[in-house]
Amino acid sequence: MNTSALTALKITEFRNFIIGRFVFIMALRMMSTLVAWWLYELTRDPFYIGMIGLAEAIPAVSLALYAGFIIDKSEKRKLLLTTILLYSVCAFTLLGTSTHWFHQQFGTKLIVVFVYGVIFLTGCIRAFSGPSFGAMVASLVPRELLATASQLNSSAYLTASITGHAVAGFLIAGINVTGTFIVINVLILIGALLLSRLKQKPPILSAEKKTWEAVSEGIKYVLKTKEVLGALSLDLFAVLFGGAAAMVPVYAKDILHVGPIGFGWLNAATDIGSICMVISLTLAPLKRKQGLKLLFAVAGFGACIIVFGISKWYWLSFFALLVSGILDGVSVVVRSNIVQLKTPDHLRGRVMSVNSMFINSSNEIGQFESGVAAKLMGNAVSVVFGGCMTIFVVIMTAIKAPALKKMEY
Repeated sequence: MNTSALTALKITEFRNFIIGRFVFIMALRMMSTLVAWWLYELTRDPFYIGMIGLAEAIPAVSLALYAGFIIDKSEKRKLLLTTILLYSVCAFTLLGTSTHWFHQQFGTKLIVVFVYGVIFLTGCIRAFSGPSFGAMVASLVPRELLATASQLNSSAYLTASITGHAVAGFLIAGINVTGTFIVINVLILIGALLLSRLKQKPPILSAEKKTWEAVSEGIKYVLKTKEVLGALSLDLFAVLFGGAAAMVPVYAKDILHVGPIGFGWLNAATDIGSICMVISLTLAPLKRKQGLKLLFAVAGFGACIIVFGISKWYWLSFFALLVSGILDGVSVVVRSNIVQLKTPDHLRGRVMSVNSMFINSSNEIGQFESGVAAKLMGNAVSVVFGGCMTIFVVIMTAIKAPALKKMEY
């Protein structure tokens, strides 16, 4: 590991932040993997998987801009811990819903409605929690370590995603849905304990500023900063159309015919590739032509999704998702570095919320798009269509946004 990465990790507060976020994100990824598997097991219909994404994306997108304003005018440590506590309440509610007693008393239909209701609430919470994590990084390390800290933060996030996806599959096989929810609740509480060790982060926004004036500053900044807008837009549409991960439960059960362990590894494949690339780029950062490399990486991602869509062999499907993750890792690093390095401190919460609208919620909206497309076109055709659209978006971005193609940092 390079010297700057070691220096950043020697900072106790940053280290607690990274480990705490790792445990918390691992729990959330386990929960998303588990809920997708659980609902498909209950309904046997991919449309219901897509509806999970919509149920979470609607509140997350609707509240994102207001959340950025609240983050910038709030003490961030307290706000972050409050959101984690609320996540814990939601996870505990899903635990109760998953029990055999609840199923016997209320039946499958009410369980599905209940799950969507809880997922809607987690979308509300995530509108505040996701940008809070991103906004805190700059307050934990000196400016000269910010790029390295940003990449370490991305590494922790992706490693937690890998672990959460894969471990969820093993746990479903070993201790079933209810047992896995118990583990998730424990991990959320451990993450909260580690993050509670952070120091208070005072507000950086004047309380006198009007709400809409403050909110609009974040939007205006993103719109006028073409590098940020270009990178976020490219990532948005790539994730929106290339959301093959949403169909992994369907492919695992009905096309590749593997159980929960195979499902867990397929879910983790993209993140395994991503974390390998993010770690590589932390050790040996991209020096030149980052914008051009971003365009090639996203186009390659789309090609991998096409391969996954037509594959009927488990290892080819796994390899396609693995390579898509490697290419996605380039996108993650370039985008996160642009956003962290280009954003002024007084706008971090609001810009991170716009970033959350573009990136995080695009996963859920992409999941909804995948579910609807699968319902209308069939599973394989919908995934191949998404990969083709991703490549088309890259071509159009290269034509319409030449500044991104020439971008370097």
